[in-house]
Amino acid sequence: MRILVTGAAGFIGSHLITRLIERGDEVVGLDSINAYYDVNLKYSRLQLVGIDKAEVSYKKIVKSSKHSNYQFIQLKLEDRDGINELFQLNSFDRVCNLAAQAGVRYSIENPTAYIDSNIVGFINILEACRHNNVEHLAYASSSSVYGLNESMPFSTSDNVDHPISLYAASKKSNELMAHTYSYLYNLPTTGLRFFTVYGPWGRPDMALFLFTKAILEGKPIDVYNNGNMQRDFTFIDDIVEGVVRVIDNIPDKNHHWRGEAPDPSSSPAPYKVYNIGNSSPVKLMDFIRAIENAIGAKAQKNFMPLQAGDVPATWANVDDLWENLNFKPETTVEQGIKRFIDWYREYYRV
Repeated sequence: MRILVTGAAGFIGSHLITRLIERGDEVVGLDSINAYYDVNLKYSRLQLVGIDKAEVSYKKIVKSSKHSNYQFIQLKLEDRDGINELFQLNSFDRVCNLAAQAGVRYSIENPTAYIDSNIVGFINILEACRHNNVEHLAYASSSSVYGLNESMPFSTSDNVDHPISLYAASKKSNELMAHTYSYLYNLPTTGLRFFTVYGPWGRPDMALFLFTKAILEGKPIDVYNNGNMQRDFTFIDDIVEGVVRVIDNIPDKNHHWRGEAPDPSSSPAPYKVYNIGNSSPVKLMDFIRAIENAIGAKAQKNFMPLQAGDVPATWANVDDLWENLNFKPETTVEQGIKRFIDWYREYYRV
């Protein structure tokens, strides 16, 4: 297939593109390469698939030096004319939208960035898919949409109308916008609620990266909510496997859907939402101990209160992922942390 992947220089996007290239799809990657975190890490991810930093410039199509079936373009989602031109020049069969302004805490500091990228950018993707006969749009949502919900494990059939960060609200908005286009224009869409993704080439603003860096440098780590946190940490390879299966499976209309008892995860339109999580929440202190064991050093801990916008626990119900796509993440935290730290030591030569 010919597939557009946005967020191509990002953590999940770069791994997904490698997988799609290797199986033979024709892939176009898109990324704005913004400075939310170290752009050198983003360029290094691009280099893995043969995109030279020196060749990258805005709106320029760059061909991979390693893979004849991969091209990259630097472009912002909110550039409506640029997005429309890209879709018109390419007959995309599928689109996977992973580009977004990420981060719960940063959304409190810089809310407008989330409206520009996650709302304006997403409507541009929806419109381009609608007008260019895209067969299926898969897009990143987030476990943060569960907000104040305390019913565990989090199920896609749960109400998610109480987000506690603008980032979460923007992701919930994406699901609502996608459903509207599925219903009005019969555009098949699938939302993916990712649960705390980690692994090699991960984001520097995420806990595993921050903790590893600090421990190796002999610096203290900030442990929020005094360590009373649980997260459903999900390894990147499991995430990618789930995304690929979703891309390949166009959602059906749910002919059993009833308006008097509406299921939020499906619709009489070709619309679906999945959780992708390990379905095995880990206590933050156990997570830190696993990092300490893998590194062979103890962390100095600063215990801090719960941060605004954070939830104390996440836990994914993935029953429908298993039922519909025959997939459930299985990588243990110990296995995943070791692979990350091995990568970190090699990449940063420490």
